[in-house]
Amino acid sequence: MPELPDVAVYIECLERRLLDARLERVRLASPFLLRSVDPPLAAVEGREVRGLRRVGKRIVIGLEGGLFLVLHLMMAGRLQWRDRGAKVPGRVGLAAFDFTSGTLVLTEAGTRKRASLFLVRGEEGLRAHDPGGLEVLDASPLDFAAALRRGNRTLKRALTDPSILSGIGNAYSDEILHRARLSPFARTGTLEREELERLHRATLATLREWTARLREEAGEGFPRKVTAFREGMAVHGRFGEPCPECGTAVQRIVHAEHECNYCPRCQTGGRILADRALSRLLHEDWPRTIEELEAPRDAP
Repeated sequence: MPELPDVAVYIECLERRLLDARLERVRLASPFLLRSVDPPLAAVEGREVRGLRRVGKRIVIGLEGGLFLVLHLMMAGRLQWRDRGAKVPGRVGLAAFDFTSGTLVLTEAGTRKRASLFLVRGEEGLRAHDPGGLEVLDASPLDFAAALRRGNRTLKRALTDPSILSGIGNAYSDEILHRARLSPFARTGTLEREELERLHRATLATLREWTARLREEAGEGFPRKVTAFREGMAVHGRFGEPCPECGTAVQRIVHAEHECNYCPRCQTGGRILADRALSRLLHEDWPRTIEELEAPRDAP
């Protein structure tokens, strides 16, 4: 799922193309994309773009007259900038937004169509789509700590909960926790002040660094490869590869469609965190430490 750095760069690229342009029409290729009925989608036709913003992981296009298009890309939704009037791709195309400056095409890979589009009226209507999480890049260390301490959850869950922190998902939470040298299973209620401050610094550094990287990659063009698995990431998507800090094999925990990647030496004191599915199958054969993981199979 595109997260804060990806969405921020999308918006920067769209601002250069859409501000002061007029939205001529929206062509829906999938009727399931649109999740609102009032105002009707036809109400956007001919309206000028007045601004763009991010709300959590959502892209918001503000139009004259107080209307807002709210686009949530979910797991596999992606945006492409094309010449005006470009065709909507057959199998993966969901919609095309025809502006006087060009056409924004929305696609979604896979069979499970989760991306959504809402048209809302006014700031009050827009607030209904804000999960309410803290905007970390604007937050002080005290605000950050207060947001995490409102409950006692695992760090992995807290970082990715949009009602706690805004815009962070599976990929960048792995990178943040590795940079902070904290276990994804550590509880927010047990963290010391120094650990919270370290986590805050790691969060800012990771999000700013990757936003800058993606901005440089896009240049004056438009983002082409928006993915959760990027070259240069420390642990996310790097199961079995060496940690760039210590060389220990990166480990993972898989749950449903998500996985958590971490370095056992840098983050968990050498412990291998139990994957419930695999550990249930392997029982005593499941390694609990780096030493057990790296021991030869025929060792006593």
